[in-house]
Amino acid sequence: MATFSEYKANEQMDTEAAKVRRDDLADLLRRQKAIEEKVRKSGKLRRFGTDVRLMFSMVGDYWQGNYRNVPWKSIAAIAGALIYVLNPLDLIPDLLLGIGFLDDAGVVAACLAFVESDLLRYAAWSEQSEQGPTTIVQDHQ
Repeated sequence: MATFSEYKANEQMDTEAAKVRRDDLADLLRRQKAIEEKVRKSGKLRRFGTDVRLMFSMVGDYWQGNYRNVPWKSIAAIAGALIYVLNPLDLIPDLLLGIGFLDDAGVVAACLAFVESDLLRYAAWSEQSEQGPTTIVQDHQ
């Protein structure tokens, strides 16, 4: 089986981001706990735990209208990557021991490289704001 390359990860991130619509953000935020749990339990994804929480925080603040200083493409890339992580039957099925989360980690890494500057600006904004970052969004309506 061929390894999951950086090129494939970027291609998959772009494909997933192109599918994301604004209404998908509410569904993503409802699945936050499940995605964070999968990241926490996976050796390949665990190292991205802090970044995934920050991505969810930015998407939550974007959804609630608290933070809009980010391009839609970045929000869509984050949402697409996080939705991809939750899918157990993606390019490399998660059930394949040892390599099942390799593609998930690659897509998250590609997304982080793409949105790094947006995440840094958001982190600075959230530190300066009175409310701090959004950790878990309960009501998305």
